[in-house]
Amino acid sequence: MKTLTARQKQILDFIDGFGREHGYAPSIRDIVKGCSISSTSVVDYNLRILEREGLLRRDAEVSRGIVRIGALKSGYRAVPVLGQIAAGLPIPVPSPDTWSSAADTSEMVEVPNEMARGTEDVFALRVKGTSMIDALINDGDIVVMRPTDSAGNGDMVAAWLKQEQEVTLKKIFFEGDLVRLQPMNSTMQPIYTHASNVEVQGRVLGVIRQMD
Repeated sequence: MKTLTARQKQILDFIDGFGREHGYAPSIRDIVKGCSISSTSVVDYNLRILEREGLLRRDAEVSRGIVRIGALKSGYRAVPVLGQIAAGLPIPVPSPDTWSSAADTSEMVEVPNEMARGTEDVFALRVKGTSMIDALINDGDIVVMRPTDSAGNGDMVAAWLKQEQEVTLKKIFFEGDLVRLQPMNSTMQPIYTHASNVEVQGRVLGVIRQMD
């Protein structure tokens, strides 16, 4: 390995510090700002060198595709953030495959091994909305999910509404032929729909809260 320049060491230190603070990788613009670098092209040039030296890997097509190699904290693992999920009214997504494929992953997040609970294909989703705020899940937080098509009463799940082609984060309750998708916000009403219209895509294992 070649000797790193002071600039390259600064960028590596910033990436590590940003990951510890936020739980996900910085974007190139975050690095520009955090390291007081003149342009994104300078950052890109140095990232290519660091990647060539085996110190990180990245997907240049996404904003937060940087993964530090050998820099994960002890007892943590890197998990892909596959997209956004609504904690509020359901939001449309292209297809249920969104939650089971990492093809469009734009960032990674560090997750404690105990949160993953030994599940290999754990993934994460960024929360949009405040319907789960009484469960201490707020807008911008990241929920760590186990992919599954089954759930028990009271489980917090990513529920795919087939007819509406929408997905939402709620607690699920089975009531005869109906499913109640219950928000954890006293100001919001539950969603009732026929059981045949609901497909569970994942169950929440934990939450990574984003600090202001």
